[in-house]
Amino acid sequence: MRLLPQRFPAIHALPYLALYGAIFAGIGVVQPFLPAFLGSRGLTAEQIALALALGSGVRLVAGPAAGRWADSLSDPRLLLGLMALVAAAAASGFLVVAGFLGFLAAQLLLNAASAPLVPLSDTLCLAAARDGRFDYGPVRAGGSVAYILAAILAGWLVGRSGYGIVPWLIAALMLASLLAAMLLPRPVAAGPRRGSGGFRATLRLPGFARLLILSGLIQSSHAAYYGFGSIHWAAAGHSASTIGLLWAEGVVGEVILFYLGRHLVGRIGPRGLALLAAGSGVLRWTILSSTTWLPALVATQWLHSFTFGAQHLAAMHLLLRLVPASQTGTAQSLHAALGVGLMTGAMTLACGPLYRSFGGGMFWVMAGLCALAIPLALSLRLPEKGVARLAE
Repeated sequence: MRLLPQRFPAIHALPYLALYGAIFAGIGVVQPFLPAFLGSRGLTAEQIALALALGSGVRLVAGPAAGRWADSLSDPRLLLGLMALVAAAAASGFLVVAGFLGFLAAQLLLNAASAPLVPLSDTLCLAAARDGRFDYGPVRAGGSVAYILAAILAGWLVGRSGYGIVPWLIAALMLASLLAAMLLPRPVAAGPRRGSGGFRATLRLPGFARLLILSGLIQSSHAAYYGFGSIHWAAAGHSASTIGLLWAEGVVGEVILFYLGRHLVGRIGPRGLALLAAGSGVLRWTILSSTTWLPALVATQWLHSFTFGAQHLAAMHLLLRLVPASQTGTAQSLHAALGVGLMTGAMTLACGPLYRSFGGGMFWVMAGLCALAIPLALSLRLPEKGVARLAE
């Protein structure tokens, strides 16, 4: 049986678009510029790496804990807003602390507070999309657009005012996330939700553990690209501006995929999307392992829309089909932490010695991860009854 969603005016998507825009704009400032801010305050490369690694470890714990908490609340918007407020306070803390321990404390608090923001937003947005309020893909694409624009704007502001402006930008965007969360319509379900059974019950849901492994294999295959792609291309003689354009190209492809994702899902389904992601990963990383020729880089960057975007959409649809409403917050946060975060973190650590020993050959390992994902995607079994689509 397929649930046909009610039609809603497009204006119903605007609060969710604002939420994704604010959160991903914040990420667009944090990822490129917060490490450089820490360096401008006198932290060594080793101290920055330690702060980032410990922050990632905190996210693995804080995300699922917040997701579990959200599933016990009648209104998860409150937790989302609270976490955004704490993240804003943590970002402000960078302006008043001093020394490595002070900056480390601010970094850990920022990571703990921001870890649940995307999973909880996905939970709320998927619930609204399931009810037919909007198509999830274009709304999620708005977050990617906001990331690009924020990174560009932050770079311009840093060039004019220095890295001291970075904490101010992060704090402002976290407060904007708080406001956007409060503007969301109240969830339909009334009263606290109990009896979901905790982490163990969610992990035991049929097909859920398989999804964690599948997402982990495909998304962690990006570790070499995220961690050492720019370094590898710069060593090959490509300019910083060229590398920046290559990164932007990949995100643009991701936006296009999210915008058109509904049509892909309708044609090939979540299993087909996962296969597309895995197969594209084998192709993309194999090419990058053997060349840094600019036309090849331009061509492979478009595959980011499949290697990242297709698997993300597949995971969102599978979570919607596999997970009861009472466990969505827990499932989303477990997927983000264990399915994506843990394996990506482990592969990022492995890529250091891999790049030192093999250079671009590290991408062969990434291709191998995607090859392992292909039989896993083929073996996916989807429930046939009670399935709701993300939008009509």
